[in-house]
Amino acid sequence: PTPTPTPPAGAPIAVSYTANNAVIANPERGFYRHVGCETPLSQSQLTNFRTADGETLMLCVFYLREFVNAPISQAKLNLFQQQMDTVRKAGLKAIVRFAYNDNNNPADAKPAMVETHLTQLAPMLAANKDIISVVQAGLIGAWGEWGNTQNYGDSYNMTAQNQADRKRVVDKLLAVVPKERQVQLRMPLFKTKLYSPTALTALEAFTGTAKARLGHHNDCFLSNSSDYGTYINPSVEYPYLEAETKYLASGGETCAYTAPRSACPSALTEMGRFHWSYLNLDYNTTVLNNWKSQGCFTEVDKKLGYRFVMQKGSFSSTAKPGGSFVVNLTLQNQGWAAPFNGRDVELVFRNTATNALYRVKLATDPRLWLANQTVTINQTVTLPADMPKGSYALLLNLPDPQASLRNRPEYAIQMANTNTWEASTGFNKLNHTVGIAP
Repeated sequence: PTPTPTPPAGAPIAVSYTANNAVIANPERGFYRHVGCETPLSQSQLTNFRTADGETLMLCVFYLREFVNAPISQAKLNLFQQQMDTVRKAGLKAIVRFAYNDNNNPADAKPAMVETHLTQLAPMLAANKDIISVVQAGLIGAWGEWGNTQNYGDSYNMTAQNQADRKRVVDKLLAVVPKERQVQLRMPLFKTKLYSPTALTALEAFTGTAKARLGHHNDCFLSNSSDYGTYINPSVEYPYLEAETKYLASGGETCAYTAPRSACPSALTEMGRFHWSYLNLDYNTTVLNNWKSQGCFTEVDKKLGYRFVMQKGSFSSTAKPGGSFVVNLTLQNQGWAAPFNGRDVELVFRNTATNALYRVKLATDPRLWLANQTVTINQTVTLPADMPKGSYALLLNLPDPQASLRNRPEYAIQMANTNTWEASTGFNKLNHTVGIAP
């Protein structure tokens, strides 16, 4: 049979947008709060972080101190679920790390027991993947930072057995952490030694391999020339990280103020170079206070992670139900990183009389809207066939892809533009109206 042609759309109408200069509380980016995760979290405290302070992330280091030589108790597992429930109710996401000891205590669990624990935690990681932003490898050494460990050897002089044991832990983590989520390692050395000496490429990114899922965190950022041992050979590791972190989660915390390395000029340069998405607001306060006095703190707050600014668009003026609709949209990522987790992009048509919504998914991936790049979306989409005749406001929606959060506006991405954001819906107004008629 002869196919029915898709009815053409009306001539596109141009729209322009104005950037704003505000700090935006967008999901999975920005300053995070380090909150003790061994006792029940306060929902009011977390909600206040989100609504009053504008933070969208918290770090949950979940210590398993009493289970170095035994399976995790059901009560402890229940506590982890309770913590995740509280994070979800508060509208935040969690950076999750499991560890056995802090205070520079080397006690940790042997690989077989770690695997037992991760098997126990697997269902909870799966059930809470919606509000887990990223998982840090943890588990080995004091604070789960892979140093000072009684079971895994010297980080800088790993034996073949040490390497095998550490890789065993990471392999198990990659198996139990949902495939949509990344795992971060504490030093570039660990990824290059245990997995691949070469940096992740654009073709390898987001393919689900270990190389594509292993990101980086630096918890002594800007402290000295090696960041207290984070780097072994910066001349090699800097270019490696610069390439890798275009497509991987990158973040951490500062730990000491050492001028000029910790000062604003180098801080801004390195966070941009290594595509930082998040940074601890609670530590080190000396570093952060110096940034405030030097005048770059607000810029850090704005540029951590992604910052999408719509510049211009043009959209069909009229269209038919089931017909074609032309969308041309240009935006720029003025942040230091792209989103590291998947996210949908959809046009939303809202009937101006009834407020009925009709959605069309766009073929674009925000994880590839890279830092400092201009993105152009030029597509002709097919409208839903059941759209009633009427006038429709056009909106852009970047919702969380998980069903539990998809309709929660605090988990949607806000564009950095004036007079476009709808806080009540999580939609970005495209400031265009289209007439739909058969």
